[in-house]
Amino acid sequence: MHNHPRRFSLDQTLHHAMTHDNPRTLDALKDAILGTWVSLAVELRPTEDRTGSGQIEPTYLTRVFTYGPDDTFTGVIRMFGDNYGTLPLFEFAFEGHLVWHGAHPIAEGAFSVDYVLDTGFGVTPLNDQAAAMLNAMPAEGVAPFEAGVQQDLLEKPFPLFNMVAGQIVVDYDLLYLHDGMLFFGAKHVDGTPFDKPERRPHQLQVPLVRA
Repeated sequence: MHNHPRRFSLDQTLHHAMTHDNPRTLDALKDAILGTWVSLAVELRPTEDRTGSGQIEPTYLTRVFTYGPDDTFTGVIRMFGDNYGTLPLFEFAFEGHLVWHGAHPIAEGAFSVDYVLDTGFGVTPLNDQAAAMLNAMPAEGVAPFEAGVQQDLLEKPFPLFNMVAGQIVVDYDLLYLHDGMLFFGAKHVDGTPFDKPERRPHQLQVPLVRA
């Protein structure tokens, strides 16, 4: 008789792990990701040179993503000029909605998802040199950038991201949660962005952990 409560506790623990740490259905995944997720450390990814040179450049960054009810999300990406995050350059803060699709073949429990940046897109240069870099690519209707000052660029032109006026940015990605770690799709080795459905990633990126 004394074994029954202990066995029930173990069953509950296993059920929680299956549904929250390792969800395998879309509904379970949507429930399990609610809250805030952060980078383990500064991350490295290949990035296509946005000036049109065709070169692939290393990008150092950290990510913070928060998922809310009704498929809403916010994200903050901070970019650095060095491996260890001692030289902050830019901060991109965006929010919008998720559009879910079917299962992704990379792993059982992974699902394709679109990040629709239709609520906010803030850009902040974090020092004078970063502000000068953005101001070297002026765009109509966009005020000059200042260090430490966020500017809302939702539906405004932004040459660094190849954005044009009126455009709603969409990232075609994937999500997978395993053992308490949240995986996005790995960036393409040629640096191309996830800006088209056919560019949706095929592998897993360095994971985020719950804040």
